[in-house]
Amino acid sequence: MSPLTGSLLTRRGPGAAAAGGAAALAAVVLAGCGGGSGGGGASAARTATPSAPETSLTSTTNPTNPTASAASGVPRGVRFAKVTLRAPAGLTRETPFDQPRTLTLPAGWSAEVWARVDNARFEAWTPEDALLVSEPALGRIVKLVPPAGGRVPESGTTILDGLTDPQGMAFDRVNGQEVLYVAESDRVDRYVWSNGQPTARTTVVGNLPDTDPVGDDVHRAKSLVVAPDHTLYVTLASSTNAGTADSKMHPPRGTIAHVDPSTGKLTIYATGVRNGEGLSFDPTGSLWTAVNNRDNILYPFHRSYTGGGDDDFFKTIPAYVNDHPAEELAKLSQGRNLGWPYCNPDPDTRPGVPGSPLNYDHPAFTSDAHNNPGGRVLNCASLPRIDRGIPAHSAPLGLHFLQGTTAPRTWQGGAVVALHGSWNRHPPRAPAVAWFPWNAKRRTLGTQVQLISGFQLPNGDRWGRPVDAVPGPDGALYVSDDTAGAIYRIGPR
Repeated sequence: MSPLTGSLLTRRGPGAAAAGGAAALAAVVLAGCGGGSGGGGASAARTATPSAPETSLTSTTNPTNPTASAASGVPRGVRFAKVTLRAPAGLTRETPFDQPRTLTLPAGWSAEVWARVDNARFEAWTPEDALLVSEPALGRIVKLVPPAGGRVPESGTTILDGLTDPQGMAFDRVNGQEVLYVAESDRVDRYVWSNGQPTARTTVVGNLPDTDPVGDDVHRAKSLVVAPDHTLYVTLASSTNAGTADSKMHPPRGTIAHVDPSTGKLTIYATGVRNGEGLSFDPTGSLWTAVNNRDNILYPFHRSYTGGGDDDFFKTIPAYVNDHPAEELAKLSQGRNLGWPYCNPDPDTRPGVPGSPLNYDHPAFTSDAHNNPGGRVLNCASLPRIDRGIPAHSAPLGLHFLQGTTAPRTWQGGAVVALHGSWNRHPPRAPAVAWFPWNAKRRTLGTQVQLISGFQLPNGDRWGRPVDAVPGPDGALYVSDDTAGAIYRIGPR
């Protein structure tokens, strides 16, 4: 069995969407969404058009990708275009779709509002190819089933309610039975999946760290993924921005835990992980996480950064904070320490120098000025470098390797990460869905490509913020947005 991510399609393999009734459902999806293909839809569905009136689609193809370079990571021959986000006529009176919205996508792709889901967070496809979406703020999980007749669903059916901040979901097959795992803020439960519904709830592990102890930046949400051996990996995010008490809790926070679902036994797999929202397995079967790093970092060097010759050590300098520390994409192994809160990945090629060129390929660590001055607590050079940095304050959330999925072939050799965008950077870091090419020789991820962008206006305002992006049975990416309260279908027309 291939490694699992939150999407059942990844677990089933690239041919799953064409098996049994899935191909028929893919045709319904395409009929409701304006066509498109990516390796999983029936050929008859690829020319289908929606019956619902929509806003017009315009496209301006850039002759060259402005982000492209010899080391850009953009696949050969790919160009990008600005595309108007389509919405059913009934949604064009609702914020934020009451005015034209544009996204920059690979040329030949389209984008449309596929559903409205308040506080839409993480996603997972069911065995029947319906889409589950978690709504942590509302304590529920909804199911979206593309209806017959080409009508795009505008809301989902609640299948689980009264939960405590549910976020991560994953399917598995245990003893011949499909099961659904759901991560709430204080527990992980397993449901028997029967006739398209969750039944027979069993608690796999409870008493996970939640709101207590109260810190200065409590991360309650839990993500999870199922491993090839049917065990679970669960995030236990920090309760602070950069406090040291989390590692002394039971179980310790700022970690990734391994859970045996048959016994509920929890062991700590990786540490120093401030807030590892995304979890996914690479083509070699190694587990990766996408990490939200700390905020308001103190300048860690005994030299001047602001000019004038003063020692700026231990000062909060906005120009330095803007690009430090890097967010993280890290390949995990038993016992790996990602450094937090003692060591911070530093993208500067000339550490601490204003205007230094930034390099996100295996960035080195610098010692945290508050928790580890001079490396007196932890020798940061002793830690393996972070595998791939992401610009500071990008806020990476959902992570999915695309090998073996229905995603367009050009993009299967890599991973997608939903970037939520910054909350306190000036100017703000823009939300996007990024793609990272897989380097099979080095067994790592390459240079970041902005696959889907345009959620932020030139003045810094945002109309949307992506949370997750999973490939659907038709090969398109289904992108959740907790700010707009929407699910977008984005992919080949």
